[in-house]
Amino acid sequence: MASQRYSGQLRIPPDRTNMKFGYTIIYVPDVASSLVFFEAAFGFRRRFLHESGSYGELDTGATTLSFAAHELGDMNFHGGHVQAHASAQPLGMEVAFVTADVHAAHATALAAGAKELSPPAAKPWGQVVSYLRCPDGTLVELCTPIA
Repeated sequence: MASQRYSGQLRIPPDRTNMKFGYTIIYVPDVASSLVFFEAAFGFRRRFLHESGSYGELDTGATTLSFAAHELGDMNFHGGHVQAHASAQPLGMEVAFVTADVHAAHATALAAGAKELSPPAAKPWGQVVSYLRCPDGTLVELCTPIA
């Protein structure tokens, strides 16, 4: 597949003008355990867990955070996928949660079982940011709103 360069003239097809970000799905070894962790660590409420246990959602505000079993990923991606919990390093993507008190949220997540990657720190642009790794391997950024 040849690489295409952006020429500065982007034409959006008419059927794509109403596209919006719908949800994020994180593939995990145990959906129910991930839901319980995210409820305890970050205070989100469970929207539902499918009776099969292979898919669940959290109510996080405007966008849904979903979890699916690795077995569903195997069905969807015939070449397989990287399982975050089995990777020695965090994957090259994160989910970010905005909060007024990063220090308190960070401490709560650690108490719930997250591993600290970077403690809360003030950034030059004014945000306080920390990084955690969840038991299911998910990389989470906690941050204050950008001023």
